[in-house]
Amino acid sequence: MSAEPQNGPKAGGVALNGVPRDSPTAVSGALGRLQTPLAPEEETQIRLLPTTPGEEPPGAEGSLAPRTALSARRFAVLLIFSLYSMVNAFQWIQYSIISNIFEGFYGVSSLHINWLSMVYMLAYVPLIFPATWLLDTRGLRLTALLGSGLNCLGAWVKCGSVQQHLFWVTMLGQSLCSVAQVFILGLPSRIASVWFGPTEVSTACATAVLGNQLGTAVGFLLPPVLVPSSQNTTELLAYNISTMFYGTSAISTLLFILTIIAFKEKPRYPPSRAQAAIQDSPPAEYSYKNSIMNLFKNMPFVLLLITYGIMTGAFYSVSTLLNQMILTYYKGEEVNAGRIGLTLVVAGMVGSILCGLWLDYTKTYKQTTLVVYILSFLGMVIFTFTLHLQYIIIVFVTGGVLGFFMTGYLPLGFEFAVEITYPESEGTSSGLLNAAAQIFGILFTLAQGKLTSDYDPWAGNLFLCAWMFVGIILTALIKSDLRRQNINTGITNGDIKAVPVDSPTDEESKTVMMSKQSESAI
Repeated sequence: MSAEPQNGPKAGGVALNGVPRDSPTAVSGALGRLQTPLAPEEETQIRLLPTTPGEEPPGAEGSLAPRTALSARRFAVLLIFSLYSMVNAFQWIQYSIISNIFEGFYGVSSLHINWLSMVYMLAYVPLIFPATWLLDTRGLRLTALLGSGLNCLGAWVKCGSVQQHLFWVTMLGQSLCSVAQVFILGLPSRIASVWFGPTEVSTACATAVLGNQLGTAVGFLLPPVLVPSSQNTTELLAYNISTMFYGTSAISTLLFILTIIAFKEKPRYPPSRAQAAIQDSPPAEYSYKNSIMNLFKNMPFVLLLITYGIMTGAFYSVSTLLNQMILTYYKGEEVNAGRIGLTLVVAGMVGSILCGLWLDYTKTYKQTTLVVYILSFLGMVIFTFTLHLQYIIIVFVTGGVLGFFMTGYLPLGFEFAVEITYPESEGTSSGLLNAAAQIFGILFTLAQGKLTSDYDPWAGNLFLCAWMFVGIILTALIKSDLRRQNINTGITNGDIKAVPVDSPTDEESKTVMMSKQSESAI
């Protein structure tokens, strides 16, 4: 045992109550007197920052920082992921935004078309646990290949569904794309943590989420243009639908090939001290089951899980039913409905980037999350009470305000979750957040759709407003414990850190590290 700084002077042979400093008696006595409850960030350092005898805790003189470096490949990885995530999101919304056209083409009800969107949410819930297990045990590259490959396969299956009696084939293709989504939505925070440094990690996460939002924006914009409603023949309608499907398949195939070529598991050197600590921890200590249990024992994360589900589920519901809401008050405005959806998402993309930059600059995770949540609620209220005014330009403005805050919230939730759950896997925490979003999305879409069809969109939107108000209250109750940030900056609240024993032989070299203040006090 060593209880003095690496470069400090030796104070003779007696250090603790007259007992030689190197003796087992001194060690056991020191341990017995110095065992005190540790703060969460201290527990994290105990678990992840093993040192060799003589080293000091992070931030002290003589500490040995792990070697970190940034890889230029990180931009290629981020770009490729964002693009195939974009195509997957495009396929999610491409039916709903022209729901009336697909209803007529396939001869099905609006509920059938809504399920082409909700299948994304339904597939996510049972598959999220095997998907996050695969990410944590088999790695980032395999998960990315599955996401991109299944997205490509689903797009090609849809190409064989352009006949009026083949609705089940298009549902099959959409189901494959929904499975691909399970391997996509949980990756932004993992890619950001594994590939990007501490001063750019939030911006990288926001950019990765941006790809998915961009796909939704394109999904609002292109289908009404590629498949216009004023068509006189079924053959022309089938041709235009086929053009949209084959174009999506070609792009998906190209991105799958690029994923195979350029996507790597991790950079040669970790980009941050927090990531270095995780990579250096013994793999045998990891347990997926224990990780899940730890997350559900973390009350701030449980609160975030519910609030994220409410906010994102509301966004999914509004996106799915936007066409029906607009056409209720503005007949024949399918193209403008798509443009309003585009405005909503593009504004959200701007909000995502600004929120990511703000987090990297200030690290005010809870405060930013709460403010954005409140503004999203206000945006939803304004959208609800102005939708019926028969001035479509007002809907464009209120939709943009709503989208700026509502979709700008998505990367905030991811990054806040990583901070308060570190060192648990980013993929697991993000996966659970997305699972909550899918569950709330299904419930909200069914409930809002029922209220919209039985009454009017005003009733359905008020339903969402009430839930978002509950989300504000729960967000205010979240305790902000920025564990990852504390590791990266070396900030701790205590003076003593114990090192876990990894094997019986390690007991001889087990070290208790103390700050200079504690040593002087002893």
